Amino acid sequence: MNQALSPASPRVLIADDQALVRSGFRLILTTRGIEVAGEAADGAEAVAAARRLRPDVVLMDIRMPVMDGLQAARLVLAELPDCRVIMLTTFDLDRYVYAALSLGASGFLVKDVTAEHLAAAVRLVGTGDALLAPSITRRLVERFARGDRLPGTAAGAHPDLAALTPREVEVLTLVGRGLSNAELAATLTLSEATVKTHVKRIFGKLGLRDRAQAVVVAYETGLVRPGGPG
Repeated sequence: MNQALSPASPRVLIADDQALVRSGFRLILTTRGIEVAGEAADGAEAVAAARRLRPDVVLMDIRMPVMDGLQAARLVLAELPDCRVIMLTTFDLDRYVYAALSLGASGFLVKDVTAEHLAAAVRLVGTGDALLAPSITRRLVERFARGDRLPGTAAGAHPDLAALTPREVEVLTLVGRGLSNAELAATLTLSEATVKTHVKRIFGKLGLRDRAQAVVVAYETGLVRPGGPG
């Protein structure tokens, strides 16, 4: 029996060209009280459905016909600023995932994700947070931030980085290394409330959606270097 939907439950759009994946994810989410607003079988359908349904979260497969998930994510994120996108991939070190994080995707899931992890991930990004598995995300960003990039994702100084205060640069550097707010507070001897304020200001000044983009910016601007301290 389906659980009652929580008032805070995000509405989800599932975009994948495999019907079995869509139906499996729908079953997992609905039985855990998460509303599935719709499905799409390719990127173009995903963009149209997102425009029509205004979901809170889109589960977006990277490789789809008609329009791939990367281009679909780009359009959804540009047109629906309150929507969060989680990329779906078959393996974790996927260069397209890195490009999607650069665009503002809130994280990624490998398709063999457990049911509980899938539901937890959707709820997490539905609150506006980023889905970061620190070890995997770090390996992904280290692999692609300084080398094997897709067109349009070249590195370079972020145009607004000079707007940050020295403390904000320090906070962004630590965010790039994967530290949580609690770990930031302990490292910098600050309260978590103060850390949250710094992080919010950094996002505002740099035009970032969440921590996933912040990690990418920290690497691409050289604040954090591949192989540096964790």
